[in-house]
Amino acid sequence: PPSVNQFTKTLDRNVAESVLRLAMKYRPEDRAAKRDRLMQEAEAAKSGKSADKQKPLYVKYGINHITSLIEQKKAQLVVIAHDVDPLELVVWLPALCKKMDVPYCIVKGKARLGSVVHKKTATALAFTTVRNEDQREFKKIVESVRPMYLEGGRTQWGGGIMGAKSQAMMRKREKALAKELGQRIDRA
Repeated sequence: PPSVNQFTKTLDRNVAESVLRLAMKYRPEDRAAKRDRLMQEAEAAKSGKSADKQKPLYVKYGINHITSLIEQKKAQLVVIAHDVDPLELVVWLPALCKKMDVPYCIVKGKARLGSVVHKKTATALAFTTVRNEDQREFKKIVESVRPMYLEGGRTQWGGGIMGAKSQAMMRKREKALAKELGQRIDRA
């Protein structure tokens, strides 16, 4: 079926590497880095200084989180793994991205996505914001991904070749139609 077959059409190696390289720049902090940051904030609060709190620019992960980001149109690019098992977890995600006009791409390897977010595997990642210095590279990725996935034509089932029984039925219909048309012409 087309919904399953779309996961065989993954990004080519060069574009996939550039997507993952960009994702590595927006890698979420690991436990040690988070602990250090919280300790610095606590020490700053203890000494009476205002802590420098900024919203962190991280790549988002987790299928439920990504779904809500797409529905709110906050996601700018969604990266989906091709080898998710069971596939039903992500088979609907490209359709949602198309509906909400969010660019998406399919990359080989859920383990590659997982390594970005300090996990064993990840089904999908989403970019929400990108720093100004990475904006050009990000736009280039989106421009290469959009025609391949979002603007592709509607996928169809099969090759339009009917089986023997269907062909016989269609011939029978055509004969009946021709016979009926001949009778109408004779009456007129």
